[in-house]
Amino acid sequence: MKRHSVLSLFLTLASTTFLAIAGEPSGFLPLFTGDGPPAGWLVRKWDNLKDPADAGVVWKVQDGILHGSEPRGTWLVSEKEYGDFILEFDWKLGERGNSGTALRAPLFGDPAFDGMELQMVDPRYYPSNMTVTAAELTGSLYKGLAPKRQLFKPLEWNHYRIECRGAKVKVELNGENIIDVDLAVQDQPTKRHDGTDAPPLKDRPRKGHIGFQELSRGGGHVEIRNARIQVLD
Repeated sequence: MKRHSVLSLFLTLASTTFLAIAGEPSGFLPLFTGDGPPAGWLVRKWDNLKDPADAGVVWKVQDGILHGSEPRGTWLVSEKEYGDFILEFDWKLGERGNSGTALRAPLFGDPAFDGMELQMVDPRYYPSNMTVTAAELTGSLYKGLAPKRQLFKPLEWNHYRIECRGAKVKVELNGENIIDVDLAVQDQPTKRHDGTDAPPLKDRPRKGHIGFQELSRGGGHVEIRNARIQVLD
């Protein structure tokens, strides 16, 4: 065996051993390590990722938990782009909590309509006189696809497992499958907040940024822990 092949094998085994020791299954990498503002991430305004958040607005990791921004109204998005991947994390919301997970979002526009947003919301966030569809509740691809079941646990830790492979997207919430969709056949446009048409899910990007949103009311924040990703492409 050539020397460079031996070295490559050694580095692969060392990396696998390190991940096992660190508590991550082989192939998964943690998204947030160390306390403070997370490195490799950008803070942008909630309705357009091309706009940086106002000065002084930060997301921070404390004791292994990522806390949403103060004030509300921002996204934390990865500098890196992802195409096919498995993303897992635990998350918790306050009584009027509203967050979301950006999937394959471009660094412009609203991830809910220009990429995809997997919704994370306590129903109490919405005004009592507002009609809210299943495609706007937890587990939905926001306004594009409702989950099979509503399994959100208020004020408790919930767990997402999200798998994106080409046009196929699968989502598990708290261990149960709630989305198993072929985006290629999702040809109905969705409505943006201003009433204009957004592209149907079949036309959304197949590669882009991931991220987390903070839109909670009442002074609460989204909390995220044990976030990890496995790149498949």
